[in-house]
Amino acid sequence: MAVAAATAPGWRRAGVAGAAIGVLAAGAAAGVAVERLTVGRGMRKKARLALDATGPYGSLRGTPGRAVADDGTELYYEVDEVEPPAPAEGAGSDGNRRRRLFGRKAPAPVTVVFSHGYCLGQDSWHFQRAALRGLVRAVYWDQRSHGRSERGRAQAEGVAVGIDQLGRDLKAVIDAAAPEGRIVLVGHSMGGMTMMALADQYPALIRDRVAAVAFVGTSSGKLGEVNFGLPVAGVRAVRRVLPGVLRALGTQAELVEKGRRATADLFAGLIKRYSFSSRDVDPAVARFAERLIESTPIDVVAEFYPAFTEHDKSGALPAFRDVPVLILAGEKDLVTPSSHSEAIADVLPEAELILVPDAGHLVMLEHPETVTDRLADLLVRGGAVAAANVGEHGSTAQHPGR
Repeated sequence: MAVAAATAPGWRRAGVAGAAIGVLAAGAAAGVAVERLTVGRGMRKKARLALDATGPYGSLRGTPGRAVADDGTELYYEVDEVEPPAPAEGAGSDGNRRRRLFGRKAPAPVTVVFSHGYCLGQDSWHFQRAALRGLVRAVYWDQRSHGRSERGRAQAEGVAVGIDQLGRDLKAVIDAAAPEGRIVLVGHSMGGMTMMALADQYPALIRDRVAAVAFVGTSSGKLGEVNFGLPVAGVRAVRRVLPGVLRALGTQAELVEKGRRATADLFAGLIKRYSFSSRDVDPAVARFAERLIESTPIDVVAEFYPAFTEHDKSGALPAFRDVPVLILAGEKDLVTPSSHSEAIADVLPEAELILVPDAGHLVMLEHPETVTDRLADLLVRGGAVAAANVGEHGSTAQHPGR
């Protein structure tokens, strides 16, 4: 009884948090059930045809390489090189498309470095990569413990991962994959935070080499105030117990992964709720997002989570004032609300701020044409390409795999 009395407050807190999570999960489960009843044959056929015609999303590959972080962790990246200019006359449709996009001749090489978000990987840039492939030199990398990169060695020894570490990781990738020339930095969510950490620790690199910057669905701090669409009481309870719950789950990774597989439909509902806003998001794209997120082990999810509540890099943002900046977010992002992008724009008033209606956290997958259009314009302003006349490209219909 004494033990029960001593632990009761903690269990009550956990119970409130569990109830909040339960309400959310129930809503997601209901959404799954309703979707099964309401998604019509035409939509399912569209998804099947998209997959059958183009192959799986995330299939694009470049020249592989590995950078070594300061703790010895091997970081995997791929490079897409610029292809020779297409023939001026008699070119095929692919050559014509390239001229429509970016003109006939690119200037001196500029490397575009893409940094992905939490629980994702370099393949989350699939549609942008498909549109830009061969037109600009681009580097796509997997953050430590994600994708094909090695599990963080410092984390294996019990060292907490922080955003500053990710900034140093990005510096290692730049040193290995783009040691010379101008660079354009593009980051989604955690990837944008990684870029801020790079600027905080290596301001000379930003000043001397960075030609342009794109922040997609990211934040410079105060993530501890995000409510994820939950009631206030539920948010407070979840914040109190979630770090401990994640740590506990991380120690039972094998069991948790089995549970994930057993409740795949429920997780699919949760992922869809927090990734997208559009009611008619392509089911094939939604499934692609599920695969990306499901590939992140639960112990990695647990060890990265605390870094976000500690993240505060608003003081690093002025380092980007002298270069073209794109700030883009979904208006209905529940993970990093668009108000966080507006806060970045307040510090960088010359930046282009784009809030995409009916878009959630994975805006680059949900509305790829919009994101790629704005990136293409940024690359022109940053001198990465000579000219642009961007039509429809980088969409789920036209260029999902090559």
